[in-house]
Amino acid sequence: MGAIPRPAVLALRSLSLAYFVQATGALSVVGSLAAIAAEWGLGDARAALLITVFGVTFALAAPLLQVAFGHLPRKRQVLIGLGVFSTAALAFALAPDYCTLLAARLAMGLGAALIGPVLGALAAGLVEEEQQGSAIAMVLLGLSLAGLLGMPLASWLAQNWGARVLFLAVGAAGFAAALLIRFAVPAQPGQAAVSPATLLRVLVDPVLLPAYLVVFFIAAGVFATYAFIAPIILNVFHGTPDTVSAGMAVLGVAGVLGNVFVVRAARRYSADAMLAAGMLLLAFDLMLLGLAPPTLALLFGVLLLWASATDIVWPSQQRRIVELAAQLRGVALAVTASFVFAGIALGSAAAGWLYGQWGYRANLGGSLVLLLLAYGCLKLSVRRASAGILLAHRESASATDREPA
Repeated sequence: MGAIPRPAVLALRSLSLAYFVQATGALSVVGSLAAIAAEWGLGDARAALLITVFGVTFALAAPLLQVAFGHLPRKRQVLIGLGVFSTAALAFALAPDYCTLLAARLAMGLGAALIGPVLGALAAGLVEEEQQGSAIAMVLLGLSLAGLLGMPLASWLAQNWGARVLFLAVGAAGFAAALLIRFAVPAQPGQAAVSPATLLRVLVDPVLLPAYLVVFFIAAGVFATYAFIAPIILNVFHGTPDTVSAGMAVLGVAGVLGNVFVVRAARRYSADAMLAAGMLLLAFDLMLLGLAPPTLALLFGVLLLWASATDIVWPSQQRRIVELAAQLRGVALAVTASFVFAGIALGSAAAGWLYGQWGYRANLGGSLVLLLLAYGCLKLSVRRASAGILLAHRESASATDREPA
């Protein structure tokens, strides 16, 4: 397989920047809650609701927006999404009261729901079929960089310059990314109009449904421990706030390195094999964390493996969905994104309950159980796909559902 052409690489990098801006804008509230609460005089619960509003909006809106706008060219969908997301970030920065903050976060969730699912489909359409895994991984590098650079930078801006300056910067970065995409990414046709019936068919498809459940259980398994990683570092490993920051930096660096590995490995290995390997590495990591003595050296080693494993999993999952639902990959990726956010919500809720009831080893056990469920769903989906029950090839697929070549 040849190298990806230079113009396509520039287009993929611009899409990666869009992912970086979206992920940073989405997650920046987590690291700037104190600054937001101080700026608008909010209690912790009201400030934390800004995170929930975004996540719920994204999960519900992602597939529905594909019904409403999936027929538009993908590049236009991304530009519209960036426009909504960036304008909402500016509205957040200028908000006079809490109701405006909630409305702005809801609008940011809508914009993100139109951006995220389309980026992978747009990337896949820029390259030859055998290069799609590498292209998707290149775009998802923006997500890794959001953890490595975006989150620390957002926290620093909020603490030193205030939450309003942070969201002004997010809005400006979003418009800059849109401008770059406008000139660097070639136009692609949208898919055929997606009806509610088509959305339902994509949702309950016998191959795709267990494929969605793979990423649902992986996300839940990851966040059943990750959501409480800071208390675990402080209370179990006897770290300090600086140790927590260092741990986040290790996760970011390892995530970027894992993404670089996936870009290359995707040229040689199937998405199924990469997904299985990522889940096995995560399971080994969790068992090591539970069985070995809690030392900081072990902790940082575990975090290195953790981030590398998750960066094998996420691009491989998107690549697999693209391969299974090539004719309707836009709406299928939107449904995938909804399952991711639903899994994050489940895992985060389970994390608090498990940690409060039985301590961090219960978090590790819960994560392992959820990963086992993910692996079972992967085996089921692979078996059904091998039997030829593919969405894109079944006789029941109507011509209006099919995407232009």
